[in-house]
Amino acid sequence: MDFDVVADELYGLRPEHFTTARDTHAAAARKAGDRALAEKISKLRRPSLSAWAGNLLVREQPDEVEPLLRLGEGLRQAHHDLDGAQLRELIRRQRVLVSTLSRQAAQLAAQAGRPITPDAQREVENTLQAVLADPDAARQWAAGRLVKPLDAAVGFPAVAQDAVRPAPAVSEAPPPTARRERAADETRRERLTKAREEAGTAENDLRAAEEEATVAARDARSAKNHTDQLRQRVSSLAEELARAEEEHRQAAAAERQARERTRFADRRVSEARRRAKSAAARVERLTAESH
Repeated sequence: MDFDVVADELYGLRPEHFTTARDTHAAAARKAGDRALAEKISKLRRPSLSAWAGNLLVREQPDEVEPLLRLGEGLRQAHHDLDGAQLRELIRRQRVLVSTLSRQAAQLAAQAGRPITPDAQREVENTLQAVLADPDAARQWAAGRLVKPLDAAVGFPAVAQDAVRPAPAVSEAPPPTARRERAADETRRERLTKAREEAGTAENDLRAAEEEATVAARDARSAKNHTDQLRQRVSSLAEELARAEEEHRQAAAAERQARERTRFADRRVSEARRRAKSAAARVERLTAESH
């Protein structure tokens, strides 16, 4: 059993099927005596709905991976060089490509039987933005094993727009109270963003858990129906066996009786033959005497 093969299989499954399959592979590794592999498999985490959709995009549309990675390299270089004309063109391509790929991910998820929510699709877009901005994020996404959506906080649109605008005129620094209020607002926005992300992840986990519970309940009902059918068949076979045994006993008794009748008939035949022979001899003797 190979870890990469197992991991690729698991992260290709719908989220609600991940945990059961992971535990099955871990148990198989332990049974085979490979405790290190079993522990490694057990530590794999179930992907969120948007992470799964991102993984699905990598797996089902491999031709789309390289263009996004190349665009990210170009954006990062243009951002570094502050090349305004190139940035504007790359940003335009970025918007089109991210929008197109996020829709493709949603379509692939729906075709796989697990449609994603609008919030999850936005998380896919954030992941793609992060892929463009961060080489490490790009490598994680291209591996097709994301557990959660990637953070697009360092995405290019806002930074790039600042880069191509003329520098603002120097003005006096805002008063301390304004700076404190601005910092407080920024902190509140960051906390709100984080809370929304956590709520979205929790909601995705809840949906996955509910669907997994539904699947498990359906499997349990199916197993119970199968068990009931087998129980009825066992009962029917037991009755059939009892009838066959009774018929066998009756046939054996009939056989014994037939053999007894045969022996009795044989004795009667022997006795009749003896009497016939004796009578014939007597007739022959009397005949001789009369002459």
